[in-house]
Formats: sequence, C-alpha cells, structure tokens
Amino acid sequence: MAKIVSVVATSHILMSPTGVEDRARHVVDGIKEIGKRVRAAKPDVLVVISSDHMFNLNLALQPPFCVGVADSYIPFGDMDIAQLPRPGARGFAQALVERAAVSGFDVAKAEEFRPDHGIALPLTMIDPDRTIPIVPLLVNINMDPPPSPARCYALGGALRTTIEGDRPKDERVAILATGGLSHWLNIPRHGEVSETFDRQVMNAIIGGRAAELARMSSAEIVEQGGNGGLEIVNWLIAAATVPGRSGEIIYYEPIPEWFTGMGGIALAAA
Repeated sequence: MAKIVSVVATSHILMSPTGVEDRARHVVDGIKEIGKRVRAAKPDVLVVISSDHMFNLNLALQPPFCVGVADSYIPFGDMDIAQLPRPGARGFAQALVERAAVSGFDVAKAEEFRPDHGIALPLTMIDPDRTIPIVPLLVNINMDPPPSPARCYALGGALRTTIEGDRPKDERVAILATGGLSHWLNIPRHGEVSETFDRQVMNAIIGGRAAELARMSSAEIVEQGGNGGLEIVNWLIAAATVPGRSGEIIYYEPIPEWFTGMGGIALAAA
C-alpha cells in the first residue's frame, strides 16, 4: 500500500503583471508555497491532473480521459515555457490505466504526449529542478458533453485505489490538480470572474465536502463559473483521493485582467 503524502490544487496560468502587480505577486508566491509543500513531502511520483488546451486532445480524437504513460515528457512550449524534459513514471501510469479499466473507465493511453501550460507552467514553480517523476492525467473538458463532475470524482476513487491497492508499500505519491477557477472564454460573459463561485468551490473542498460539488452538473458549473470553470473537475479528482479530508486556501485573487479567478489549496496531510 503506497501512501498519499500531498494533495494540492492550483490555477495554471500566469499573464502580464502590469497593472496587477500585487495580485500577481500573491499568486506567484502562492504557487511557490504549494511547490514548497509538495517537495517537503518527498514524493516518488507526482500525479498531475489537468485539462488539455487542444494541443494533444483536439477535435480529431476526443477521449474523456487520457493518461501519459511515457518515460519522459518534453513540454509543448506554449507561453514560452522551456522545452526541458521531465521524468515520467510509466509503471504507476500503467497501473492507473489498468485499475481504471476494472473500475469501469476506458482511459486512453498516450505514449507520445507533450504537456502544455496546464501542466508545465505550475511545475516550473512546484518542481523547478525537474526531479519528481510525473504521471499526467488529462480531463477533456473541451468535448461535448464533457465528463461529468460525478464521473470525475469517481475516477478520483479509482486513482486512490491504485495507490492504496496496486502500488509498492513504500511509494510516496503526491497529487496536483491544476486549472480553474472561474473564467468565461469566447462565450457570452467573456472575461468575467465570479469570486462567489470560486470561494464556494475552494471552501467546499477544504471543508471536506468535495462530494457535494460532484453532484453539480456541467451546465451548472458553466452557468456559475464559466466554461473554463469546468476545470474544477480536476480538483474534484484530487479531492476524491482523500475523501472528507480538510485543508486550507493557500492563495486567492480574482484577476479579471487575466480573465480568471486564481486560487490554490492544500489538503491536510494524513
């Protein structure tokens, strides 16, 4: 039985700090603090749950979920992120795919996958030395219909079972969810941010009530938090690995100038 040593979540974009210097500094400091906590937990594997921004999962092929099963990953390079390799964790990734299959999930496997900013940008501050092997888990919020919040929360349960039942007892696993919070992109209300939605989401998860959020429909999330707000399903997967566990908000800033609410949380260690 492996051990979950860290569960964190953070928004995954940074834009120009001009005009929002104090808020931008708070965001960067918050992501760095999350990174500090992850590294302090000394994980052997870091599962990174993110959406894909049409770089790997596009209209040509639309699986709801995809797991990277490669030995290493070179970022796509969007947002000027350095194209430097990060180690993968093929054994863990394959175990997750197999456990998902017996749990009723047909998860696509990606031998060739280049992380976009959704994964690569937070990792520049969370693991700047590129030493922790990663397992990318992509949730396709761009397909129609997207995977439901309930389905995503259930997948988090399969991830938990993988760790507790299928992995070596001394393995230490950290889980990082990225994306969100509220943002409307290229639809009516483009550029809006909902601090009310953001705080409801964060407070529910750090209060051990992620299962309540999982009962929302995708349409309800879009209405309250925008189409980009669907990325909170990544946070639900992470929370489902430690159901009922409480935590804390590390940072939060509503930044309409960046078209998004920016936030990060950490759930308490076991």
